Amino acid sequence: MDQQELTVKQFGSNAELYLASEVHSKGVDLDQVVAVAQQRRSVRALDLGCGAGHVAYALARGGAVRVVAYDPSSVMLNVVAEEALRRRHDALETMVGAAEELPFGDASFDLVVTRYSAHHWANVPRALEECARVTASGGLLIVIDAIAPEMPLLDTSLQVIEFLRDASHVRNYRISEWCGMQKAAGFAESSVRTWKTSIDFPSWIARIGTSPGRVAALQTVIPALPREAHDYFKITERLSFQFDTAWIESRKVG
Repeated sequence: MDQQELTVKQFGSNAELYLASEVHSKGVDLDQVVAVAQQRRSVRALDLGCGAGHVAYALARGGAVRVVAYDPSSVMLNVVAEEALRRRHDALETMVGAAEELPFGDASFDLVVTRYSAHHWANVPRALEECARVTASGGLLIVIDAIAPEMPLLDTSLQVIEFLRDASHVRNYRISEWCGMQKAAGFAESSVRTWKTSIDFPSWIARIGTSPGRVAALQTVIPALPREAHDYFKITERLSFQFDTAWIESRKVG
């Protein structure tokens, strides 16, 4: 199966777990998404790679006049539609598709947000070109995602454990890579802020349904990572750890 099919398979079967996940359903960044929507009146917004829809709900709470929750998994989108109905978010609609091919006209949105999704995309530069196309002049692109450290040793360590946990993982990009890709796609210089996200190993592997073989590999590989990785990611005896998350915001040029 190709990358999109693999991602859909991985996440569709665990959609309800992502709706309830504290890592995905809570966070100061979601409060900030609400604030951005409130500040930009009558905003048309796209939650790109919406997963269980937590950004879409935040945009709706912020008063966006149109919110599209967009994801390759129809199963995920069914969960989003049901939850939006329960929360009475009448401005929220769902649509299925890949980030690299957006079925929207030019300048359709004032705000495009993606959260914990882009590390699964097969072609991030192409997806960002599509984001630039569908974003109105002066509109905002906000990427919220786990990021890789700039040091190659730490970068490689993170990619290894992410892939062993989830076969649909492509890459956690470095901040320098994100800023370069956004600029190349037609966005202005990015503003960035980062914070640490704590990961509880048992719930982390349960949420995605990591196979026993891959769990065993993680239990072998993580303790064997170099000291620099243990120190940076704050790896515990239970194999829980921390990674960097970033809010990378840029404005559409032209």
